[in-house]
Amino acid sequence: MEEEEDTNSFLGHPDGFITQTSIEQIKLENIIKSIRATTTKDDLNNFKLHRQQHINFILGLLNNLPGGYSELSSSRAWLCFWGVHSLRLLGGHLKEELANRIVSVLNLCKSSGGYAGAPGHCPHIVTTYAAVMTLVEIGTEEALNSIERDKLKEFISSMKQSNGSFCVHEDGEIDVRAVYCAFTVSYLCNLPNLEELFEGSSAWLTRCQTYEGGFGGEPGCESHGGYTFCALATFALMQKMYLIDTQSALRWLVFRQMKLEGGFQGRTNKLVDVCYSYWLSACFCAIENEIFNRGNSIEEDKCLFNVVDLQKYILEISQNNCGGFRDKPEKQVDLYHTCYALSGLSIAQSFAKTNEEIIGGENNLLEPIHPLLNVTKNAYEKAFDYFDKLK
Repeated sequence: MEEEEDTNSFLGHPDGFITQTSIEQIKLENIIKSIRATTTKDDLNNFKLHRQQHINFILGLLNNLPGGYSELSSSRAWLCFWGVHSLRLLGGHLKEELANRIVSVLNLCKSSGGYAGAPGHCPHIVTTYAAVMTLVEIGTEEALNSIERDKLKEFISSMKQSNGSFCVHEDGEIDVRAVYCAFTVSYLCNLPNLEELFEGSSAWLTRCQTYEGGFGGEPGCESHGGYTFCALATFALMQKMYLIDTQSALRWLVFRQMKLEGGFQGRTNKLVDVCYSYWLSACFCAIENEIFNRGNSIEEDKCLFNVVDLQKYILEISQNNCGGFRDKPEKQVDLYHTCYALSGLSIAQSFAKTNEEIIGGENNLLEPIHPLLNVTKNAYEKAFDYFDKLK
């Protein structure tokens, strides 16, 4: 009986070699099969997004983090982003008092033009992205005006390396995330002389594409969903997608959607994780735009990934009906996975070709997002106009 389960697994034991990952894959598939055994095909349109429960979960954490979150004390800027962005996606109300408190906390995180993960820490380019995008989502005059653009540019410039890459902080690591975060913040805040500031960055990024087609964190590393997103989003915003092997990237991306689960894995031969619902679905936005830019087309009723299966994984498997989303079954819900599950769900809904492809119907619809920046479209447009006037 055990051998039969191994054979029927979608991943099974590659080359007949048993690994901890292949064992966990079979276990996960059996859990998902048991969950879905209770759902009939007719139930699919009844998959409800438990909107109010998620709003309550998010607001509860934004107002009062439990002690278990103390290990994330250096990630306060991220906690603010995951919470505020999730709330905006759900159409929840952010009270003025809470919004002002968040702006005040982020002001305390400001240092040398950038933002640290917490007050008193050194500025970090990745938490600078988190802080700026949080302020963009809040969208008030106080929030947007708190971003000191001149000092911000000085900080980002100080992280620039001679080969076009960026450090995440002084004497810190160099990776694709740093280029993405530096560029998106500079782009959205309309910092001057972007071409000069990012000279050589696209050339460095091209060196990070692997033989598989995805992108690693730096040249010579394994393809990874998060880094692939950072690279493709940066190329797309720079309008330099022509520099990469798009077909190879697309091939790698489509193989990341799991056949049984419907969600995405982040690397070859790894388990599904709901956070990649955003990282990888957003990659398809960049790829699709490039396909059209090259004069090619996609069949009208086709999509580059299975939007229905992705929604099913998010709503049926990842969602906790009491509020929040989890990585996969038997994991705990948290703000991080809630944020990226909702962002991925929003993108999947935007890719749907018919109303029937939106699981749960219009009651499940989320706010649309700018897929390459991961902020709601309304917030992006307001911030873009605000900073455009500051030329």
